[in-house]
Order: sequence, then structure tokens, then C-alpha cells
Amino acid sequence: MIPISLSGEVADAVNSGRPVVALESTLLSHGLPPGRNLDVARRLEETVRAAGAVPATIAVLDGTPVAGLSGAQLERVCAAGAGLDKLSLRDLGPATGLGRSGATTVASTSALAHRAGIGVFATGGLGGVHLGASESWDVSADLGVLARVPTLVVCSGVKSVLDIAATLEVLETSSVPVLGYRTGDFPAFYLRSSGLAVPWRVEDPAQAAAVVAAHRRYAGSGVLLANPIPAESEMDRELHGRLLTEGLELLRGNGIRGKDVTPALLEHFHTASGGVSLDANEALVVSNAKLAAEIAVELA
Repeated sequence: MIPISLSGEVADAVNSGRPVVALESTLLSHGLPPGRNLDVARRLEETVRAAGAVPATIAVLDGTPVAGLSGAQLERVCAAGAGLDKLSLRDLGPATGLGRSGATTVASTSALAHRAGIGVFATGGLGGVHLGASESWDVSADLGVLARVPTLVVCSGVKSVLDIAATLEVLETSSVPVLGYRTGDFPAFYLRSSGLAVPWRVEDPAQAAAVVAAHRRYAGSGVLLANPIPAESEMDRELHGRLLTEGLELLRGNGIRGKDVTPALLEHFHTASGGVSLDANEALVVSNAKLAAEIAVELA
């Protein structure tokens, strides 16, 4: 089992069966600019608390995985020039063994949350199958972890740079139920619909919790709940299309692959959109944190 240090608040909540929501740290250290990242980190935790659950932001600090960062630890993760590694599940062993510090992705956060006894996790977007994966074999570890770890992941789908149809096929093969929250369409992060359908739809947190509880009786895999970005925060499709085309060309021109794809793409969207994508990113992840907390309350 993966060793992990819990804050007193998170440990008390887990031990007493109160609702807890895990939050990742890669979004903060690699996905948002300094200053704004700390504001978003605090807003996410406040959102979870307002919905009746305990937030547990997760990171690896000096070789120790921590669930429930203190204020000072959160500031450290969000500091400019913090130099944190981006840690997927495969990286936890090297990082902890070498005493390094890093921010956790969907894969590693899910695994650490499960180890801590936390079954609900809110994030922005899921990793998936990359375009051209039939040649590159570039598939996010997020999918493999969801196949093995019974965590509910609440997100706004996957980014348009990915092969969304192939991602949904891998999730099906891995026996991961994909639910749409009040939608029959699978969202594409900044966009409310990717044009692809979800196999199941739920209308409220109680229905989502009922599905998660029932699934855990039959399988050891996770559940993916796709919550579209709020309608008022959806990015203009024409702007999104232009930024995506430019971003893909940027990736090709610079030979960017693997775990560097998402940070590079996000950085392009943030700088080339004049801040529009930053507002959209914040809106969707806050919405996901609120929904995750409401479901955690139902499950508890």
C-alpha cells in the first residue's frame, strides 16, 4: 500500500465517515499561472466546504504524499518557481524514494485518494488517448488507473486535442461507467459537447451517488462523471477551433509529446485567448468541485 500523510482534519473526516473530496495539485502548479493558481486553490477548498464536505488537496512534498495540504503547503505548491515535478502514478515511487516534491495528476491523485480512504475526486479534465496513438501508443495513465481504482472522478470530459472517441472506447473496455450530469453528450472541457454521446445520464447528486454505490458492489473500477462547463462560461466555438488548430501545430512543430502535451496546450490557450480560457478553466473546475462535494455528502 502507498504510504500517505493525512492532515488532522482529513484523517478525522475519513475515520468518522464524513464526506471528503480529493483535489489534484497539477492543475495548480502546471495548469494555472502563479497568483491565480493560489486563488483557485483556495476557492476550490471553500467550494467543497460550502457544499458540506472536507477538501483534501493532494501533493508529494519532500518525498511524502500528503492529503489535505495546510495553508503554507498550498502556498508552496502554488509559488512561482516552485519547481515541482509532474507526478503520475508511475512517478510516485521514484519521487518518494528520492525525497522529491511534485504535483499529482489524475492518475496519482486517484491512487493516493483511494489509499487515504477517499472515494470522490474532482478535477478539470481527464487524460485520454492521444491523436495518432495507433503509432505512438500515447495513452494517458489516467485511464489505466480508473480501470483499477474505485474512485469517482468528476470532470468536464477531456480536451479536444485528444482522440475522444478512442478514449471512450478504452473506458468501456476497462468497465468504467461514464455518466453525463444532466446531459446526454460527452463534454470536451472548454466545450459543453464533443458531439459524442454518454451511455448513462444522471440528473442529481443522489442519482450519481446511487450509481457509484451500486457499481462498487459489482466491480473494482472507478466511475467517470462528466459535468459540462457551465453554459455561461463555455468558450466560443470559433475561438476554440482557432486555438486548437494553433495548439496542435505548436505541439507538432516542437515535438511535444506525453505528459508535456497538456501543459503546453493549456499555456497556448491561456496566452492566445487573452485570459478567456483561464476564466473557463476556473469555472469548470469549481463547478466540478461543488458537484463532487454534493455527491460525497450523499455517499456519506
